[in-house]
Amino acid sequence: MKYAVLYAPTATGYSAHVPDLPGCIGAAATLEETRLLMKEAIEGHLECMRDFGYVIPKPTTVAEELEIPV
Repeated sequence: MKYAVLYAPTATGYSAHVPDLPGCIGAAATLEETRLLMKEAIEGHLECMRDFGYVIPKPTTVAEELEIPV
């Protein structure tokens, strides 16, 4: 499955979250580090959900960049 991950710059690097998996978040000094951590975070999040008998939600969030003239 492919889940949308939203990244945002912070004062110390980047943070990220997965809208379809509440509580699945991560942060690191670089965008690349944050991407790697989020892959692990999603895998761990889904593993915990399975362990506790929760239904794994299907990805529904769609992310898109729109260019707007300013």
